[in-house]
Amino acid sequence: MDSLVALVTGGSSGMGRETAIALHAHGATVYAAARRPMPELEDRGIHTLAMDVTDEDSIVAGIDMILAAEGRIDILVNNAGYGSYGAIEEVPIAEARRQFEVNVFGAMRLTQLVLDSMMDRGRGRIVNISSMGGKFAMALGGWYHATKYALEALSDALREEVRPFGIDVVVIEPGLIHTNWSTIAAKNLREVSGLGRYAVIAQNFAAALDFASQGMATDPAVLGRTIAHAAITKHPKIRYRKGMGALAMTTLLPLIPDRVFDAGVQLLLTHMDSLLNLVKPRSNHPKGN
Repeated sequence: MDSLVALVTGGSSGMGRETAIALHAHGATVYAAARRPMPELEDRGIHTLAMDVTDEDSIVAGIDMILAAEGRIDILVNNAGYGSYGAIEEVPIAEARRQFEVNVFGAMRLTQLVLDSMMDRGRGRIVNISSMGGKFAMALGGWYHATKYALEALSDALREEVRPFGIDVVVIEPGLIHTNWSTIAAKNLREVSGLGRYAVIAQNFAAALDFASQGMATDPAVLGRTIAHAAITKHPKIRYRKGMGALAMTTLLPLIPDRVFDAGVQLLLTHMDSLLNLVKPRSNHPKGN
């Protein structure tokens, strides 16, 4: 690889961190962006920069700095994002807007800022990190799912627009990944809807998110390698589905009739505690004499 220049947002942890490491291992010049310091990545020889994707001055300054230092950005990985869960009725509208600012508008503004230089060279790649949740929606995740639906639609339209200019747009649809994403989403869910009229299903869903974060999920390094491959391979797929449940959820769920899906979701959310008790590993107690 001819020393490609890559910008990875949300680089301080999880998939973003692992993507930066994987791209660096492939020989790319990598800039990892996040709001938090990233000394471990700096120790590996990865450039880091402070960036808040919801702040125009922050992202413009970051892009200008990379272009001044490198002359180009070959790869943009829009990974920054988070899950804000809660009943649509109960999530404050300011929080709903912030969810869109981070997960959608931040990614698209960065895309706007890098496209001009990519088009000047006639090549480039935009990798948008969506979710298996961009293909279906469940109760208590409406605002989050909406951001991922939006990112999917924008990615499809963008791909058609920029392909004639030599630029690829790739979508990654992760499944359950072993990061702090589930823990944060469960905490938000309990705070927003854990005590009101949606308390029963909210507490059950939060318990499921906690369970998913305790070992069932896929190692983020697996996603990091997948994203890096999608970013550098000569002929990328349009979509990559990786991680626990991603392939099944994105391909099978759309085939299920809506009323059947709704009934299944209600059954799961109502009886989640019992289902989790069935699959949780049991303690090994010594047998008595």
